[in-house]
Amino acid sequence: MALFDHTGLMAELNQSLASFRQAQPEAMAGFGQLARASMAPGAMDGKQKELIALAIGITQRCSGCIGFHVKALHKLGCSRAELEEMLAICVYMGGGPALMYAGETLKAWDDLDPSKA
Repeated sequence: MALFDHTGLMAELNQSLASFRQAQPEAMAGFGQLARASMAPGAMDGKQKELIALAIGITQRCSGCIGFHVKALHKLGCSRAELEEMLAICVYMGGGPALMYAGETLKAWDDLDPSKA
């Protein structure tokens, strides 16, 4: 596993999915609606939901998910300590592979930190 340039990866994913969005607008609109409804604050706030989404992305080994959810967590005011606690749970539940993606996530956290831009 390489440590990715998440900013570049997210841009490439958005670009490569543009034609799919045009070809399948109803499916993509449905996915977008599902995302908005799932992530809307309710009994849990948006930050808690993004931490869960990132945990799933890590344990499913999805580098794109890591980039997009880390970016969202920065916007929601997540702290590095909160991120690291969630990473510990990922490693507990996902073992060695999750540990490798935890390292990738920490790099994404630092690379996507808007205060360091």
